[in-house]
Amino acid sequence: MTGVKRTNEKNLMLFSGRAHPALAQEVAQQLETQVVPTDFRTFANSEIYVRFMESVRGSDAFVIQSHTAPINEWIMENLIMIDALKRASAKRITTVIPFYGYARQDKKHLGREPISARLMADLFKTAGADRLITVDLHTEQISGFFDGPVDHLQAIPILSEYVHDRYAGQDLVVVSPDAGRVKVAEKWSNRLGGTPLAFIHKTRDVHRANESVANRVVGEVQGRTCILVDDMIDSGGTICQAADAIMAAGAKDVVIVATHAILSGKAVDKLSASRASEVIVTNTLPIPPEKQFPKLTQLSIAPLIGDAIREVFEDGSVTSLFDLTHAED
Repeated sequence: MTGVKRTNEKNLMLFSGRAHPALAQEVAQQLETQVVPTDFRTFANSEIYVRFMESVRGSDAFVIQSHTAPINEWIMENLIMIDALKRASAKRITTVIPFYGYARQDKKHLGREPISARLMADLFKTAGADRLITVDLHTEQISGFFDGPVDHLQAIPILSEYVHDRYAGQDLVVVSPDAGRVKVAEKWSNRLGGTPLAFIHKTRDVHRANESVANRVVGEVQGRTCILVDDMIDSGGTICQAADAIMAAGAKDVVIVATHAILSGKAVDKLSASRASEVIVTNTLPIPPEKQFPKLTQLSIAPLIGDAIREVFEDGSVTSLFDLTHAED
């Protein structure tokens, strides 16, 4: 098959799994290349088959796959793609994971629990990945689980620019949904020119998934527009409770901002009925039409991923893409 002309003498090759092909196409446009045609098949017993339709020998291969539902299926497809590239003699394999599956299982809370986020990293290394690129991990420590370079991108520049422009001139306060994410809220404060901070004091039952109770707001939110920031929205219960607590404390408005829109179960109904006026997310995960709602604003993460891939390919500095967001590095 005749190869498609690509940038930099065809060395950079971009591959996409079936989890979120629209994002891969956006990234390809950023890089002025095309996604390599791939033959995917799912057999009757649910086994996955992958074959690339062009030679990948000697290429700098980038595989994009976001771990959305059904998450285990797409993770397995991701691993099989990497294995296929390794066996086809790709020179270097970078797996681009906009949303890293099992990231919330990054430590043991109780005895006899797994650390699944570490297992994920080991699986990608065993499959043949040389490098990982991901966006807004649940905790920074996960980047140390992989035995190789990890480029931990952060969506704050994209999200905060939108918030800055849309809510310019309003009396803002950045609110963390819990004390553990205050560090992220501090980055937001810096991006928004030193905006004041607040956080929600909450309790969580380690025996029950996706459940917590927002108790009270710590910080001054009276009469202000509150930017409630988190890394992900899953069932929506925690973030909606936080929005209720903020409004009960006298806030003028609440704007929810998160990188990853998982939107499990009745999340859309909860967010639609919440007291937040807008819910801002990125497209690290696909949002099907039935999960879109009037309050939702989705921003593209493709420019950030495209720039990171370009820097890795050209042996440049991914950290140079950030300023305040990587001040801790």
